[in-house]
Amino acid sequence: MSIDVNRRFYREAAAVSDPAPDSGGWRIALDGKVVKTPARNPLVIPNRALAEAIAAEWSAQDTRIKPDTMPLMQLLSTAIDRVAPDRERIIAETAGYAATDLVCYRAEGPADLRAREAAEWDPLIDWLRVRFDVVLNVASGVIAVPQSEPALAVLTRVVAGQDDFRLTALSVMTGAVGSLVLGLAVLEGRITPEEAAKAAQLDELYQAERWGIDPEAEIRRASQRADLLAARRFLDLLATGAA
Repeated sequence: MSIDVNRRFYREAAAVSDPAPDSGGWRIALDGKVVKTPARNPLVIPNRALAEAIAAEWSAQDTRIKPDTMPLMQLLSTAIDRVAPDRERIIAETAGYAATDLVCYRAEGPADLRAREAAEWDPLIDWLRVRFDVVLNVASGVIAVPQSEPALAVLTRVVAGQDDFRLTALSVMTGAVGSLVLGLAVLEGRITPEEAAKAAQLDELYQAERWGIDPEAEIRRASQRADLLAARRFLDLLATGAA
């Protein structure tokens, strides 16, 4: 069975040990029948903590199954169905954000906005330099600033060094905020998802202070925060390592 926007057809969702020999993984069973990914691949979960959290998402469904309320299930399925068979493309797309990273492009004015950007973003660029020995160039305005090929190559290797699950989370976070720097900072625990959202939304929030809140923009920002929080929780559950 695969995820579908459909009526709830099961009574009980549970995390169960994978019966495959030497698997060491976990599965989700709905009334005893194991769940597959949307692409009908085996949904093998690396540890019990993540399996139980995903089972809880299934248990929390009401009369209809709503995939967008199951972020952990979606992240795991993405890792299995999309990332694992297409790693090189995902790596290239994720690492590619460094070439035009959000935190490298500063406003030309006003001065207080530029000061906020420097206060929020400069420490992250400094962290990147210390952590990965990578220096990214910063510019004002929208004119593209070239990044060095060695710097981009290092960051590509960093992205490629992640396993399928961590790569999935990093890809989601980087895409959500338009910044590999912010994605890596959350992945490495340098900042929280909330701090990453605040940093990514800095310019928009500044404009909202001056001109008022745009309801559609606020919905978009809330979705961005939710993506970051879900990816961080996914990473934390993976890191428990408890089978």
